[in-house]
Amino acid sequence: MSPSDEKLWATLVHIGGLFFSFLAPLIGFLVLKDRGPFVRAHTATALNFQLTILIAYIVGAILSIVVIGIFVIMAAYVLNIVFCIIAAVKANRGEWYTYPLTIPFLR
Repeated sequence: MSPSDEKLWATLVHIGGLFFSFLAPLIGFLVLKDRGPFVRAHTATALNFQLTILIAYIVGAILSIVVIGIFVIMAAYVLNIVFCIIAAVKANRGEWYTYPLTIPFLR
């Protein structure tokens, strides 16, 4: 895969995380992990972050019995938007990026 294609797919995986949660990074990881080190790193990073956000949503839903859960869900939502946009911009520039506050499920 050419470097421009790797950048494109890495960017699309990060943007897909905004709209399709962990499904876009999961499909991207399974399909593109052997296509190059850049796209593999970005798909793994995006999948790790989306799984971490999913856990935050679940914890927020459980804690919504108490009022604090609503704030956890809102914070996770805002962080998802901000960090996915930052990651997509970095991937489009060809830079390596790791999300902060992410549980490393995949390496």
